[in-house]
Amino acid sequence: MCQLNLHQKVNMLPEIQHQLCRKEGLCQIIKRFPELRLLVSPSVCLNQSIQLKLRTSSHLLKTLKSQMWKPGDWRREQLNQTTALAPQETLLRAKDLSVILKAYVLVTSLTPLRAFIHSTGMVWNPPKKKRFTVKLQTFFETFLRASSPLQAFDTMREAISKLLLAAEVFSETSTLGPKIFQRCRFCFQLLTFDIGYGSVRSPVVLQVHEHLNFQDDDDMAFEDQNIEEFLLKDTFSFLLSNDSSLSIFSEIFQRLYRSAVVKGENYQKELNRCLSLEEINSIMTFIKELGSLGQFQLLFPSTTPGFQSLIGEFYGMTSPMGKPGSILTQYWSLLSVFEQFQLLNKKAEPHPLEWNSFTEDGNIKKPRVPFDAIENKKAVVPQIMNETKEMHCHNDKDAQCHIKQIFTHPRLELNPEFNPKIKDYYSEVPFDVVTLTIGAETSKSQCRVYLQERAGPSFANYSLGLGMNKISVLVVDKSPTQGETLTTYKLTIYREDRPSLPLFEDFTACGFVQDCGLLIQPEETCGLQPISSDYIEAISQPELKTCPSGDTKGQWIVPCLSCSDNRTCDWREITWQPHHCQYGVVTKPQLQQCLGGRKILFIGDSTNRGIMYYLIERLNETLEEWQKVHGTKFYHNVNGGKTLISYSYYPRFWMSPSLRPTFEKALEHLLQRSGPLENTSQTVLVVGGVQWLNSNHLQIIHKVLKREDLLNILVIIKTLGIGFHLPVDGVHFLTQNEVQNLWKKNLIILEDAKKYGYEVVDTFAITMGRHKEFLQGTCGCHFHEVIKSKLSKEDHFLKTKQSRNHIVGKYFSNQSKLQQRRQDSMTNVQSPFHVRGPINQVCSEILLSRICAPERTVEALQKD
Repeated sequence: MCQLNLHQKVNMLPEIQHQLCRKEGLCQIIKRFPELRLLVSPSVCLNQSIQLKLRTSSHLLKTLKSQMWKPGDWRREQLNQTTALAPQETLLRAKDLSVILKAYVLVTSLTPLRAFIHSTGMVWNPPKKKRFTVKLQTFFETFLRASSPLQAFDTMREAISKLLLAAEVFSETSTLGPKIFQRCRFCFQLLTFDIGYGSVRSPVVLQVHEHLNFQDDDDMAFEDQNIEEFLLKDTFSFLLSNDSSLSIFSEIFQRLYRSAVVKGENYQKELNRCLSLEEINSIMTFIKELGSLGQFQLLFPSTTPGFQSLIGEFYGMTSPMGKPGSILTQYWSLLSVFEQFQLLNKKAEPHPLEWNSFTEDGNIKKPRVPFDAIENKKAVVPQIMNETKEMHCHNDKDAQCHIKQIFTHPRLELNPEFNPKIKDYYSEVPFDVVTLTIGAETSKSQCRVYLQERAGPSFANYSLGLGMNKISVLVVDKSPTQGETLTTYKLTIYREDRPSLPLFEDFTACGFVQDCGLLIQPEETCGLQPISSDYIEAISQPELKTCPSGDTKGQWIVPCLSCSDNRTCDWREITWQPHHCQYGVVTKPQLQQCLGGRKILFIGDSTNRGIMYYLIERLNETLEEWQKVHGTKFYHNVNGGKTLISYSYYPRFWMSPSLRPTFEKALEHLLQRSGPLENTSQTVLVVGGVQWLNSNHLQIIHKVLKREDLLNILVIIKTLGIGFHLPVDGVHFLTQNEVQNLWKKNLIILEDAKKYGYEVVDTFAITMGRHKEFLQGTCGCHFHEVIKSKLSKEDHFLKTKQSRNHIVGKYFSNQSKLQQRRQDSMTNVQSPFHVRGPINQVCSEILLSRICAPERTVEALQKD
């Protein structure tokens, strides 16, 4: 190994890599210590041929009687002496795993063992191939639904620590012969433990990686890169801290010497012995680590009695006083140092994680050890653990079922403060909080928690749209004596709009196509970019030409004080601007004349439905009826009865595949129900969906229209849109690579649609840069919502007075006037409903401009 300088460190502990990060090493460990019942998947000991036999044979494998291991006996045995396993008894099948937790562990020393665990892990659902980062606290309290989350966390800690301690013990066996690995004081190892949890809620170590690991394949997703940077930053801050530990070292040993007078003669002898330079360095480094934990928590050595007895078992000694300089003595020295360090910082946290939650008793405090107390940890820790258990579960049959705690990530400030007797709560989150993980703990083990509905999960990750979001927490008492009762807690969460700064001084125009937080076109710039005044002046001219198609490339333009800081922008003035052209605003009289005598047919999902409702409100100046149509619906009272609008929802994903109508059948049904239809542009067919549409559907449209003799009607394809980009329960999740592929698919749809002579509205280009501005719905794909209209005209349309009448100000002033014309043509304070959503408005206005284009050239379709 190369020589390291004083402030250099290397991520390599060969002993750990050899024993833990290879299946052969793990197998050797679990065979050597069968009596310890190490929580490791026995599959690490199965070669490929055995695994194949287990998969293809249903016969039970005979159990071979294992040789019992006794503490201390391992030193007298040969390393190649092994015990046979009982694969059928202990084999962990993939189907038994409900979730895999990736825990990130930092080992800074192997002899003596010093290890730390990061407070953030990654949860992976193998069957669904879904994964997301989570705080370990949240995982054990909500995801695992453990009756005692702290105890469940301790069980996992013990499983990891036993393996690390076993690796240390194995490395020590080399003292009988030549050293295989040379100790490295400046080495560390950042490990990933794959820990499986099944129906029994007990952890099983599946694999140990010698590096940060997020998924099985090598294709690292965007979110994986973020968590990797986050973990590495915390690791470097922890390892490379410049804080000095000398003063604390001196004070701790003075306190230890004073406490030795009380503890007795043997303890004094231990303290009076001379420490080696290596031991001093180890203790000083340990103190420095404790002072710069950051997001890491101490894993080993631990103050838990079970861990202390474990050390004695491994080293064959129960007395805390071993031989001077022995590993056991070094452990007890580190534990004593840790004890005094806690007292100096006035902390006595029995568990390494800080468990923040909403509890039914706000007065419960973590127990503290008096500053001057000479305590015995074996007495203190059980007392605290007992108190914790009492907090988490009781089975009083007469007690009413209620929620004890509500867990959220990120943490919500509930109003009012949580109280089991209060059922309604309100909270607000900032714009950048787009998802919320929520769960709850009940007062009795017979109680069950479901989110949103009786068949819902007990914990889940929800998307938070702009504005109001409502989450119901249902508590069901299933105890036989009470009968099944239901209690509902309601959470209303308001997600704030993007922060907007009113502009009263000089400002500049900034443009963007995509957000740097979701990079879709890697070769293009992201985020706000300055726009030249010459370009602004050019697109501000009244004689600017009309855009020839609905997919003309463009960008979002917003006024800001600085393009380098999006907090200085007035986002209420944002506008979609095509390059070197404009989509003309169709006034209400023009629109009524344009659509008079026409039939407009919509087929698609809820994103298409949002455009349809916008069109109806725009035509009528009111929206008299609204519903989330998932079938076929006809609207005859549009434009004074002069315009027929029909809608068919597709695809009907909730139906079984055998009963679900195909796109061809759904389109035929809509055409027939909407007839009679003219084979001219007086008939308009609008087809679109958020992500189900592909080029094959365009071919089907052409085939059906040809069969129905309707090839000359006006067909408009509303293309794909952003959505399903958030890890939310109940819906599929697209990685960044998959979103990028979706953009490529959208380009193909645009190209193929034009080959058939269809008009297009490119909604993907419009929505992708504003992917955080979705409204209600789990998919993160809705940029419209229909609300009850009880607001004044001014509430529908809020603008800020521009300060300067220069080129940039002139552009935004013109855009405001255009916006006001649209708003004047549809805002009716007497309307029962109103379609809200500026992004949906942009897409809808482009659609109207294509329907009402003054001249249209449609290429003749070649007939087969």
